Amino acid sequence: MMRMSRYILVGIIFGVTMYKTEAVSWFRIFEMFHFQAFHMYGIIGSAVALGILVVQWIKKQHLKSVEGQEIVIPDKDTSWKRYIFGGFIFGLGWALAGVCPGPMFVLLGAGYTVFVVFLLAAITGTFVYGKLRSKLPH
Repeated sequence: MMRMSRYILVGIIFGVTMYKTEAVSWFRIFEMFHFQAFHMYGIIGSAVALGILVVQWIKKQHLKSVEGQEIVIPDKDTSWKRYIFGGFIFGLGWALAGVCPGPMFVLLGAGYTVFVVFLLAAITGTFVYGKLRSKLPH
């Protein structure tokens, strides 16, 4: 259990950060999809930039995991179709639900019980993808 506690702590910090920055706000997401405010683009852009920097730092320093093994991040596949189609489906679901998967848990934890429906839909979508994965282009 102690081993899992660090992941739970990081999840709690992530959830509080998402909630306090209004990144889980339906209004902020609505503004983003209507190109009315920079708020969400700033959050997403800074997360992408930080992610790039951290991944490059991990690769350069040959950092090790908490288990002592070197962290290996394989290069991404360069085929573009999977990213275009996957991004389109992900964005469509995000726009229809008004929330992406991470904030679903945050909003559920904040007491918005209606997100149980979206969470079940996301789980169902993941299950269907798992069943159809071998038949889909990758």
